[in-house]
Amino acid sequence: MQETIDSKPSMTEPMIIAQDVHKWYGSFHVLKGVSLTVNRGEVVVIMGPSGSGKSTFTRTFNALEEYQQGKIFVDGFELSPANHRNIDAIRREVGMVFQQFNLFPHLTVLQNITLAPSWVRKWSKTKASEVATQLLERVGISQQAHKYPLQLSGGQQQRVAIARALAMQPKVMLFDEPTSSLDPEMVREVLDVMRSLADSGMTMVVVTHEVGFAREVADRIVFMDGGIIVEEATPEEFFQNPKEERTKKFLSQIL
Repeated sequence: MQETIDSKPSMTEPMIIAQDVHKWYGSFHVLKGVSLTVNRGEVVVIMGPSGSGKSTFTRTFNALEEYQQGKIFVDGFELSPANHRNIDAIRREVGMVFQQFNLFPHLTVLQNITLAPSWVRKWSKTKASEVATQLLERVGISQQAHKYPLQLSGGQQQRVAIARALAMQPKVMLFDEPTSSLDPEMVREVLDVMRSLADSGMTMVVVTHEVGFAREVADRIVFMDGGIIVEEATPEEFFQNPKEERTKKFLSQIL
């Protein structure tokens, strides 16, 4: 299991470097030269209106979305569509949690979590089960280990999805609007798990509209619109003194 870190790293060592990233869907230019560096141990929250490119950009960090121009490096390895060896290696180090839980309904919670480490990491059944049990305790649902996903609430299923991603012992966690499909009363339990991860020193990139989480947990907020980064700032600067008019308009609609 990922070891708990007592304090955050100095956040001076880059974990993700994106340089002038472009992506097209046919003739639609969805990412227009986006550049961003995420340092080790940093929590970066990406905000923006629907269709701004924020989820697409995040998905390029583990090649779930291919990009056509620019460069992306993860933990020192170039993530190039032409280099599948690097893609496979990076995907082992980058965990991702989606809007939808994407759990296998015919497998128990424990089986969902142990599947990838057993196949990809080649762990023994005993080791995979031990790590999965520890992770279920960490996300607060150890008593649900032998239930099936449809027997759980949405918040519980999302916590299973987080535990499943953590089971691969990733160096980076990506979250693509992980609470958007949850009922309001279930949002907090998922955000609490994410806060705990941030406190442990996990490098995180989070696409979300959860303002309270962004204020409290983010080291930096990136605001995207129209396929570009409009503004980057600390949470205090972003919410209290945004510089760009587009940012001000967005915040007036969500605050």
